[in-house]
Amino acid sequence: MNNIELKLEIIKAGKKAVQELIKVANEGILKKDLDGLSPDIAADRLKNAAASKKLAIFDAFEILSKIEEENNMIDKSNVETKAASFKGFAEGRSK
Repeated sequence: MNNIELKLEIIKAGKKAVQELIKVANEGILKKDLDGLSPDIAADRLKNAAASKKLAIFDAFEILSKIEEENNMIDKSNVETKAASFKGFAEGRSK
């Protein structure tokens, strides 16, 4: 397996990770079992849940940015490889 194939596998795994992070971000914060809790515990749980959702969203955007960057690098290397293969002997040696 060459580097490009490995990068494509990592990109595929990254997309799955983003889907899981979206699921975390979509989960509700308030649940019915919070009615019996003291206000301090409920507020602490709400704060932690909100922080977790924020982290999931920012992580998803970071992963997507990296995926886009890697896709651009792969596309660029493919274009350079194709361009180099179309050069003749004289074109490849001239400067």
